[in-house]
Amino acid sequence: MTRLTIPPFAVALLAALVLGVAAGRLGWLRTSAPAGMRWIPAGEFTMGSDDPHSLPNERPARRMRVRGFWIDEHPVTNAEFARFVAATGYVTIAERAPDWKQIKRQLPPDTPKPDASVLVPGSAVFTPTAGPVPLDDVSAWWRWMPGANWRHPEGPGSHVDGRAAHPVVHVSWDDATAYAKWAGKDLPTEAEWEFAARGGLEGKRYSWGDEARPGHHHMANTFQGDFPHRQAVEDGFVSTSPVRSFPANGYGLYDMAGNVWQWTADRYDTGDRVVKGGSFLCHESYCESYRPSARRGAPPDTGSSHVGFRLVRRQ
Repeated sequence: MTRLTIPPFAVALLAALVLGVAAGRLGWLRTSAPAGMRWIPAGEFTMGSDDPHSLPNERPARRMRVRGFWIDEHPVTNAEFARFVAATGYVTIAERAPDWKQIKRQLPPDTPKPDASVLVPGSAVFTPTAGPVPLDDVSAWWRWMPGANWRHPEGPGSHVDGRAAHPVVHVSWDDATAYAKWAGKDLPTEAEWEFAARGGLEGKRYSWGDEARPGHHHMANTFQGDFPHRQAVEDGFVSTSPVRSFPANGYGLYDMAGNVWQWTADRYDTGDRVVKGGSFLCHESYCESYRPSARRGAPPDTGSSHVGFRLVRRQ
């Protein structure tokens, strides 16, 4: 019987092909991660929540499967966004004067044009109230602030000096997708974001477990005290915090809970896009949206002082 001999170079080629397929399917044997990103292996998980304390928009809980993908270790920071702006000259929506013709198309035909002083660049800024207020009217603590944008988070006179490592805010969904295109990445789908946020834990209320503050330790940048008028600052931060200020989840990801809401690629309804993760304004008595299943919709052409983003790269 003739013995088949395979040339050494063919053996090496075959091995490389086999290992390449295995790496693509299993997510292992990856030695060179894109800078600042973590590999999330493919898997199945329960998305959403049927917990009686969850919100109706988180239901029903359902099984979902995602393919493996890379995701940013933390939200895009002011320093990273500044590099994008320097390289491209991009101007965010908050830095542009509103287009009345475009706005008018979305309003009743007889809507009068507002005063020119209103049609100026700006964004929504959280403003603490003087005392307790009903929590069913967000206009009590949100103000349209002319001059507020990613460079001036609290409006004219504020700046991001010393906040290079803080998540960029006042970026709309359109701004985030422009950055993603420049970076060669994408916004995550809602399923990808939630799967990554759970950090490998199945069925847990938070990305670190079921206890909000294990051992009395704050696990995320949220609101303590009495929302929206008294911030007790128990976690050390009044507003945004530098990324990596709180423990990473099981996948080595920071700020998947609290700090800033994060844009996803998916639609919430016909007009809004899904944001996930909650922010420094989330309080256990008000929204408690620093849970993986929590979600809300936001207009894609609007930013605010508590919304940012992170990106993914798919194989």
